[in-house]
Amino acid sequence: MTENNEMTEIIDKNLEDIEIQEVLKNGTDLREYALQIDKNIKEAEKNSVADYLKESENIASLHNQIEDCDEILAKMESMLLVFQNDLGSISNEIISLQKRSVSMSVQLTNRQALKGPLASFIEDMAVSETLIFGINNVPVIDKEFMVQLAILNQKLNFVKEQDFKETKACHDVKDVLEKLKIKSVSKIRTYILEQIYKFRKPMANYQIPQNAMLKYKFFFEFILANERNVAQEICNEYIDTLSKVYYSYFKSYASRLDKLKYEEVPTKDDLMGIEDGSKGGFFQKSNLKNKSTIFTIGNRGDVLAQELEAPIIVPHVQQKTKYSYEALFRSLQYALVDNSCREYLFTTEFFHVKGSHAQELFDRILGKTLSLLVKNVENYVLECYDCLALFLCIQLINRYRWMCHKRAVAALDSYWDSLLASLWPRLEYVLKLNIQSVRDCDPAKLSNKEMGPHYITRRYAEFSAAMLSLSEQFPSEELSNLLLALQDEVHCFLLKMAAEFPQRIQQLIFLINNYDMVLSILMERTRDNTKEAESFREQLQARSTEYVEEILSPHFGELMQFVKEGEQLLESDRKTELANLEKKSISLVTSFTASWKQSLEEIHREVLVSFPNLVTGSGLLQMALTNFVQYYHKFVKLLTPNARTQLVNIHVIMVEIKKYKTNY
Repeated sequence: MTENNEMTEIIDKNLEDIEIQEVLKNGTDLREYALQIDKNIKEAEKNSVADYLKESENIASLHNQIEDCDEILAKMESMLLVFQNDLGSISNEIISLQKRSVSMSVQLTNRQALKGPLASFIEDMAVSETLIFGINNVPVIDKEFMVQLAILNQKLNFVKEQDFKETKACHDVKDVLEKLKIKSVSKIRTYILEQIYKFRKPMANYQIPQNAMLKYKFFFEFILANERNVAQEICNEYIDTLSKVYYSYFKSYASRLDKLKYEEVPTKDDLMGIEDGSKGGFFQKSNLKNKSTIFTIGNRGDVLAQELEAPIIVPHVQQKTKYSYEALFRSLQYALVDNSCREYLFTTEFFHVKGSHAQELFDRILGKTLSLLVKNVENYVLECYDCLALFLCIQLINRYRWMCHKRAVAALDSYWDSLLASLWPRLEYVLKLNIQSVRDCDPAKLSNKEMGPHYITRRYAEFSAAMLSLSEQFPSEELSNLLLALQDEVHCFLLKMAAEFPQRIQQLIFLINNYDMVLSILMERTRDNTKEAESFREQLQARSTEYVEEILSPHFGELMQFVKEGEQLLESDRKTELANLEKKSISLVTSFTASWKQSLEEIHREVLVSFPNLVTGSGLLQMALTNFVQYYHKFVKLLTPNARTQLVNIHVIMVEIKKYKTNY
């Protein structure tokens, strides 16, 4: 309202200013103008009063209406104030209800969160009638007893945990659970001891009660967790029973196997360097019946192959059959491996032990038995001179150790080590005795002085091939060194034996026959690249080359000497001496032409007679004929044209040589 008045005043002032400016502009007299203005104002006042008088009734009516409106607005103001007070009260009630809703929501959440644990707590703590009946009345082998026992075990563990937290509810069920635990332990103890006592029955199958115990292995777990004294009692009873059972079984089995052993055994006189039949040794014909010599492997190596996991020997079934020691050793050790692995796996699973505790428990069960078997081997070793038997036993140990590890059982490692500690030193000792026997062998005192393979060579070849083939899977540096020493002694012996023959060609025949036999046996039974085979191959090649020269020399010696001298003169360019040598060639041509066919026939006969191995003899003959042809070619080149016309044509010689070609 004030702003409108101010605006009107500003407009009026502006109008007056305009009018004043207009008056001043037109040059109107100001006094007249003022009078005129005053007159206009008075007329306006009169008109205004008249208008007010004319509208007086309307103004009075308007006044009355305004007063009525004021009364109405006052009433409305009073009503709105009441509404305002009512709305304030409702807002407070809404806030109160909201707070109550939040509080009730928190309470509901807390109760829902507590519902699960509380229900679980009550379920774990409460002892049902079903549980009491199942523990007290259901047989232990019944499935229901196992279910209730698991529930009881869970409740016992839960109560122990809550008792530690000083939960008061534990006092309500503690006595009942204790009585149920005692009842369960009593029933389980009786059942397990009954199973253990079944082992004591003669001819009992150990697997049946063990399988029954494994089926209910939770029984021992329950006792171990709740009554350690009873668990220890059961464990001790099992150890005591099984220890006696295994000891009795293996003692009896080893004793009965020992009766199946060959009666004739090698002695200290049955060594490689001792001649056949001397001092009543192992090589007498009566001792060779139904078995091979101690240097020949024969089928004895089958214990490492197809017989390794064969069924064990049953003494009362095979009491008429005799076996070598390694076959009996295999049967005994395989029975031990089978029983030991099963026993170790059973004890770890049933008694819940592992690592050093499992090893300790295993040793308590089988320790006495293992000591007995080690003692038996030690007793055998003291009088054993059979290297192959000793080495086969060592290889059996290596394979059975690997078999145990494959079954995740390392409990027998110390036992295997004890056996090896007895076998290896004895094997080294007997091998050294054989080496010494070859070293001490005097060729001059031997009755057999033929040029064929010597008995020592044959024994060495068979023995060396056997040892090398047996050690391929588990090589030993100590054994390799001993075999190398034996090889050196055999080499020395062959050279000494060859020296007994007066002629060099006889010496070469003897050496070639022996080297060839050794090499043939080594290549047949071992790998071609062994050190031993390579050594004898080199010796054979050297002696064969020398033999070829020796066999050709008696028949074509002059021709060969002529070629050697001629080649030397050609190389040194000594023409004068070469011319003198050509004079000698005429007589050589004449002599060669007259006797070459007969010489080839004699060479053929000598070679085949000297070597029992037809392949070797044929090879040497071909080498000799090849060398002869080479010498002949060189001889032809050294001759003068005149001498060549008298010489036999090379094609004629080649046709004759083809007659001696064999298909070996």
